[in-house]
Amino acid sequence: MMKKALALTAALLSSSVLADVIVEAPYARAVPPGQTNSAAFMTLNNGDKAVSLIGGSSSAARVVELHTHTHKDGVMSMRQIDKVELPANGEVTLEPGGLHVMLIGLKEQLKTDQQIDLTLNFSDGSRQVLKLPVRSVMGGMKMSHNKGEGHQHKHQN
Repeated sequence: MMKKALALTAALLSSSVLADVIVEAPYARAVPPGQTNSAAFMTLNNGDKAVSLIGGSSSAARVVELHTHTHKDGVMSMRQIDKVELPANGEVTLEPGGLHVMLIGLKEQLKTDQQIDLTLNFSDGSRQVLKLPVRSVMGGMKMSHNKGEGHQHKHQN
């Protein structure tokens, strides 16, 4: 009986070890009036257990998705991805022009100096609730949305 109890305790302890992800410098992009989508960026520093960022939620947006960019023939294309893998003892940066968290269907304009909430969901069942400052992010990219193709970004000359 004692062996079963010890085995059960060990199994529970090993299965309850959750990701040890430290989120650094998170922020959301400010958007002009009428813009319905934005993005969030941050650096994710992972502990000694590989895990994946698999999604999220925010009261500021109807939908939160993970996205990446690809470059082909001078055009930057954005597409949704299922997860962002965080290797053990690794660091992954979510940044403009790369991996990022999309905030789709904004419920209000995101203005500089306000804060929004963002909950990150990880593959081991853990979650992190964040408060992100909204910042102005200037760039020379024009976004266009092509139905069926995802989002398209084109560099302005």
